Amino acid sequence: MTVTIIGIGLIGGSLALSLKEKGIAERIIGVDRNADNGAKALELGLVDEISTLENAMYRSQLVILAVPVDVLVELLPRVLDLTGTRQVIADMGSVKANIAAAVDGHPMRSRYVSLHPMAGTEYSGPEAAVHDLFTGKTLVFCDVGKSEPEAVLLLEGIADRLDMRRVYLETQEHDLHTAYVSHIAHITSFALALTVLEKEKEEQRIFELASGGFESTVRLAKSSPDMWVPIFRQNKHNVLDVLEEHIRQLNRMKSLMEQDDFEQFYALIEQSNKIRKIIK
Repeated sequence: MTVTIIGIGLIGGSLALSLKEKGIAERIIGVDRNADNGAKALELGLVDEISTLENAMYRSQLVILAVPVDVLVELLPRVLDLTGTRQVIADMGSVKANIAAAVDGHPMRSRYVSLHPMAGTEYSGPEAAVHDLFTGKTLVFCDVGKSEPEAVLLLEGIADRLDMRRVYLETQEHDLHTAYVSHIAHITSFALALTVLEKEKEEQRIFELASGGFESTVRLAKSSPDMWVPIFRQNKHNVLDVLEEHIRQLNRMKSLMEQDDFEQFYALIEQSNKIRKIIK
């Protein structure tokens, strides 16, 4: 089939690669408001052509939006306005509440499937696209009861061919859980980078002494603010909730250290080690 991908960055570009490599898409049309991104995606062979939204929609059986969540809220209703009865629309947004509200009641809502691939890197743009980004990762399906079974079945089949695990959530629980396991990790990484940059003024020392532990923890701080500020803004309530608990835990450890209570400090670290049973 012909697939249109709107937004040819890390997620959109990697998806384009996988859809072609797995034989799912015969032709991929790219749509991107950034002309340089579109030209680069074409140069890298991520897409077969760059087109306008209207032209691409007319020729595609599947349209996937892989744009920042603030753009999604505005763009998805417009895409549904152009959607026919035989087209399927999906998005890759990592916060769902505002997106869901924007299209609830739309006459073509049933042709839309709300998705969130739990995959990515700290890089952005077409050059960041990588092969097999989605292999072994989780694809979250949200509010599938609002989508036509045939549309859901199409995306389920694609998920299976990409070797992705499928998870089904409602919008509210999706936004809650992603704040706990994804969004807090990014905001913590940004804060850690700011802390080190503030305290360690010698960039050469950071480069020389930063070992694997620091590098892996602060890796997410390389992520684009264009992507993450809209996520924090749209999921503010849940992010503030988990951030408050995170700060409480930091203060708890700080207090124990100030009191030289390293026995209890040891117990806290031991308690944190229980995550090994969940994440191998």
